[in-house]
Amino acid sequence: MTPTRTSKLERGRSALGPALELVHTGRAPTRAVLTAELGVTRATAGAVAAELETLGLITVDSSPGAASGTQGRPSHRLSVNGDGPVVLAAQVHADGFRAALVGLGGRLIATAPGAGTASADPAHVLREVVEAGAGLLKETGRRCVGAGLAVPSAVAEPEGTALNPLHLAWEAGAPVREIFTRSLARARIPGIAGETAARGYAANDINLAALAEHRHGAGRGAEHLLVVGTGHRGVGGALVLDGRLHTGSSGLALEVGHLTVDPGGRPCHCGSRGCLDVETDPLAFLEAAGREPGPEVSLLKQAKELILSDYESDPAVRTAVHTLNERLGLGIAGLVNILNPDRVILGGLHRALLEAEGEHLRAVIADRSLWGRSGSVPVLPSSLQHNSLVGAAELAWQPVLDDPLGALAS
Repeated sequence: MTPTRTSKLERGRSALGPALELVHTGRAPTRAVLTAELGVTRATAGAVAAELETLGLITVDSSPGAASGTQGRPSHRLSVNGDGPVVLAAQVHADGFRAALVGLGGRLIATAPGAGTASADPAHVLREVVEAGAGLLKETGRRCVGAGLAVPSAVAEPEGTALNPLHLAWEAGAPVREIFTRSLARARIPGIAGETAARGYAANDINLAALAEHRHGAGRGAEHLLVVGTGHRGVGGALVLDGRLHTGSSGLALEVGHLTVDPGGRPCHCGSRGCLDVETDPLAFLEAAGREPGPEVSLLKQAKELILSDYESDPAVRTAVHTLNERLGLGIAGLVNILNPDRVILGGLHRALLEAEGEHLRAVIADRSLWGRSGSVPVLPSSLQHNSLVGAAELAWQPVLDDPLGALAS
């Protein structure tokens, strides 16, 4: 067959991936929208939707209906299949780990929290988190098509090594992707068609949080999305440009935790002083509020609960929120000046600081940034629970999004 006589079947197959991504990200809620977004005929869009339904990836409403206030022929509604395949998502952080099964659409199907601390041996931790995920697969009986891992470190590409796990007792340069992949093979976690075991993917946790928020959360629709957040320890940042995660030439871009916001501040793990990493994380907040960190609960949980319970009644807590927002606003303003994003999302403790004193934080950013003065840069809280886990799942879903038929062919 010559290139000028591409069959309908070939055209349809080439549209399967783009179509699945549109449904996966909620941008094609109906077959009519899918037709328009793909730029194909209604017949082709119908055939593509039917093939994705046959693969068990989406569902097509058999009784189309028009939305209220609309005109024209009713269109079949499209949604991800809630009973379809899943991927294993794993996250390691300073206070332990968590495993989850995540379906299309960023839907958390099941989660399993892990140990209260992360071992100094990455092989031990990753073996445990994979075993927890294997337990979830056994309990649910779901088909697994891949696995992704979020870690609190820059992950170098293409080596897949954790270069600076500052808040874990791991050796710098730990080959986390290789260890993760070996753990998946040992646990016999399946992957896409043609793989004897799932291929392991790994990336920085805040990068993955940004990817998840852009596809499924508060960042949906942004062209230049900046995400800043603090989880259990430290501060991270990520940038999504034109729908793609910006990781730099080797996966190390946006190490925003080491922006200096107080030259005379706390010593940082990087060797400097007064970095965002140590001035606006949960430990810094607890210290500013005059609270002694407790060993039984994660620092992040302690800090967030303190804001919720004592902000109105305790002046020390209000002062701590105000102080950290001053520091955080200064750092974000610098990033806004450099990157000129069209949206900023704050996660983890930073979300709680924004929700407690949003007007003050936005005023600091506006006062310190050229573009912020115009009031045109929305600063929003993250909207997804466990967004780093959802982002880790996105890594594993990508081969299916790229070629659904090839990935799932038996």
